Amino acid sequence: MRREDIINTCVEHKHALIFAAGVATALIGAKVVKSQAFKDTTTKGMAAVMSAKKDAEACFQDMKENAEDIVVDANADTKKEIYVESKE
Repeated sequence: MRREDIINTCVEHKHALIFAAGVATALIGAKVVKSQAFKDTTTKGMAAVMSAKKDAEACFQDMKENAEDIVVDANADTKKEIYVESKE
């Protein structure tokens, strides 16, 4: 068979080739997902995400506490100013 004949045959049956490629991809994907290396990689990735989430929550909590302290201090200063003015 000539090269051109093979290409023409493939073009004529492109839907069958796409189906076969899909089946092959599914089979290879199943092997990859079941592999230990994939499981190790996803576990490390999940651990990194959980660690980042924990760090972000701690940072947010610190920011929240600092903001609450600023509000309390601002309210205390305002009350002192009002109290001083009302005495005069």
